[in-house]
Amino acid sequence: MPQFLVAIHHPVGYEPFSDGPEVFHAVDALNEEMSAAGAIVFMGGLHPPAKAKTVRRQADGKSQLTDGPFIEAKEYVGGFWVLQAPDMDAAMEWGRKASAACQRPVEVRQFYGQEDVAEMVRAKGFVD
Repeated sequence: MPQFLVAIHHPVGYEPFSDGPEVFHAVDALNEEMSAAGAIVFMGGLHPPAKAKTVRRQADGKSQLTDGPFIEAKEYVGGFWVLQAPDMDAAMEWGRKASAACQRPVEVRQFYGQEDVAEMVRAKGFVD
């Protein structure tokens, strides 16, 4: 079954759990609903971008490590679900529920399956 990322976007400066208990309980109920439906593959919350570390490969092959996010942005991914759903329409239904529960915008994106990658690699001529 296809898998989808449902990513929650927070504004810069957002404090986790600052939305109050009603949002916490709504997300908890959604997690239960997703779990009961067998949709959850994995889920998690992320620390804010200020706690991120970035690794960049240099021309000499060495790695450069820096504090902070890769890019500056007005919003960041604060949490996510990896769900399995039969198609994008079904995944979007979970996305609608997630946006309502979190009271935040969410982004829904499908992961490439192994067959998708194999087909693209063959089409590019990387393998026979």
